[in-house]
Amino acid sequence: MKGYKNHFRHLKIRYKLVAIFLVTSMIAFGVNLFVYLNLNRMLGRIDMVYSTNISLNKLSDDLDQMHTGLTGYLETKSTDDLEQYYKYSQEISVEIQELNNMPTDNVSLLSERNIRKIAESYLLSAERAVRAKRGRNIQQYTQYYKECSDMYDVLNTYIYSLNNETFRTNSESFNTLIGSLRYSEILCLSIFIIASLMNVLLIIILTGTITRPLTSLSEKANEISVRNPENVEPLAVQTNDEVGNVTRAFNQMLSSIKEYIARIKEQMVTESAMKEKSLLMENHLKDAQLKYLQAQINPHFLFNTLNAGAQLAMVEGADRTGEYISNMADFFRYNVKKDNEQVKISEEIELVDSYIYIMNVRYSGEIEFRKELDESLLNVVIPSMIIQPIVENSLKYGLMTLEDRDKEVALLLYREGDFACIEVKDNGVGMEDDIITKILARESVDTTGENPDEKSVGLRNVLSRLDIFFDGKEEVEILSEIGEGTRVILRIPMEIA
Repeated sequence: MKGYKNHFRHLKIRYKLVAIFLVTSMIAFGVNLFVYLNLNRMLGRIDMVYSTNISLNKLSDDLDQMHTGLTGYLETKSTDDLEQYYKYSQEISVEIQELNNMPTDNVSLLSERNIRKIAESYLLSAERAVRAKRGRNIQQYTQYYKECSDMYDVLNTYIYSLNNETFRTNSESFNTLIGSLRYSEILCLSIFIIASLMNVLLIIILTGTITRPLTSLSEKANEISVRNPENVEPLAVQTNDEVGNVTRAFNQMLSSIKEYIARIKEQMVTESAMKEKSLLMENHLKDAQLKYLQAQINPHFLFNTLNAGAQLAMVEGADRTGEYISNMADFFRYNVKKDNEQVKISEEIELVDSYIYIMNVRYSGEIEFRKELDESLLNVVIPSMIIQPIVENSLKYGLMTLEDRDKEVALLLYREGDFACIEVKDNGVGMEDDIITKILARESVDTTGENPDEKSVGLRNVLSRLDIFFDGKEEVEILSEIGEGTRVILRIPMEIA
């Protein structure tokens, strides 16, 4: 019904007029058809009397056939008798569903209920008798068959009585049915007149559905011309015909006007805010450039001074001092030039060599540094200042407090599938599990003990920069046991690097 209604809403107006005429004509036809069918229904009730008798007779015949099949199967165990039993038991099961099953004071309906209940019991006992026969339980199927025979006789008695009572009752209603025929003729004429009046009323209503939206549309258009469009409410769309399409187009136009006005206002506010923000950013940029230039003065001055010291040491014949100062200068130069840049792993390893040399001079050669490198991976690109902070962390927290054994640090570079693996391991004091967990979670753990404003960076800083550079596709693993040392493994994806 809803689909027909939606389809009607999409019709053009001229089609609606035709549809209304057809609908009213169909109503008149339907009324006459209703009366005709009603008369036939009343006449058919007479047939229903005989139909009821026929149904009862069929039930009685099917009951006879089923009982015959049951008797034959129990006596001879014949397959044909069993098939006859099953066929008519199924038909009886369907037929008794049409009988009354509710308690009542009506004699006929009460008889139907009794027939249904006894028939259900009969079917159940018959099925039990068949199962007992199949199980060769003579005593049981004999007992069940006796029950079936008793119920069979009772059922025939009830069916015969109900058949006679039904025929008598319906015969009495025949005269009443004849009197109703005249009433139906008068009703038919009355309904036809009402349908004709409805035809006129529907045409009036349809005309109103066309003129009212057009009037409202005209009034809204005048309202927009004299008022602020933002304060004008859209029209309610009542139909999907031509008038409805015009109304929707009008509402869309009104909405576009409102959006355009709102967009202009928003742009004005945004432009004002952007101007203020631009001025503020320009001031901050100038301050940052000034601080950057100031920050570069000290490191450049430092490694230039160190280079001068190294040359002076060479001139004076202090070769070891000159080499130490030269390594210091290389270390600081790398920090200044390579900060926030991409570098090859080989450059990072050279920085580690300089750092280890400096630390061995400082600690009288206590640090034993070992490298195992896959030279095919030396050109893999990584962010700068990645390996040295890990080595520094191993020395500062893993080895410096050792007194009972040699201080060993190893740097390994090898391939695992599509990853270039950088591993730094030591034989130091180890690291606690909770600290490892926090580092891998990139939580704020100061693993180097340095102020975050200083140039050196800790493990958390290293991992965060790797995340940014490789978009989280790198893998980091930290393995450690207290007193046994620590292994930090960086797995770098080579397809990205």
